[in-house]
Parts: sequence; C-alpha cells; structure tokens
Amino acid sequence: MNQSSIMVKGAKSAFFTFKIILLLTLLSCGLATTRPKMEMSMAQAAFIAAKRSKSMTLAPGLYRKAEFYYLKAKSSYRRKYFNKAKQYAILSKKFSERAEFVAIKKTTLE
Repeated sequence: MNQSSIMVKGAKSAFFTFKIILLLTLLSCGLATTRPKMEMSMAQAAFIAAKRSKSMTLAPGLYRKAEFYYLKAKSSYRRKYFNKAKQYAILSKKFSERAEFVAIKKTTLE
C-alpha cells in the first residue's frame, strides 16, 4: 500500500465518522422536546370543572370544543407529538374555562 491509498482510506473513515455524528445529533433533537405535563393536567382539571358545572347542557358548543381538543391532546401525547399535545391542551383549557363560565353565569341568572 502506498501513502495515497492510506490517505484515501483515512478520508473515507473521517467522512463516515462525520456522517454518524451528524446523524446522532439530528436524532437527539427529538429527545430534547419536553413533555407538556403541566398543560395536560391543567386541561384535565379545567375539563372536569366544566363537566361538573353542567356546561354540557348549558353551553354545549363550548363544551364540545373543549372535549374535542382534550381528546386530541391526549391522543397526541400518547403518540409522543408533544408540541401538538401542548397546543391542543391549551385550546381545551381555554374552551373548558369559557364553557364553565357560561354555565355558571346561566345558573346564576336563572
């Protein structure tokens, strides 16, 4: 073996090592996403509060939206789509709180 063939093998080896390191770096980025535990628990608490305030009959549109987004958040969380789960949990909390407010307001005014 002459020196030029050794250099070619060294360059190929270095390039292969670079590709492996790049691949591992890109794959580890997905592991850096944090789980939206707080958003999920807040959405759950808001949804349960809306259910207890009987908003399913007093504010059915808002309650259905809250339920839809809550179920989407749970499904996305199970599939490990944490960014989507966080967005859906925030929307579910928003609609749950609105539904609860409308239901309480209607029961107070009756």
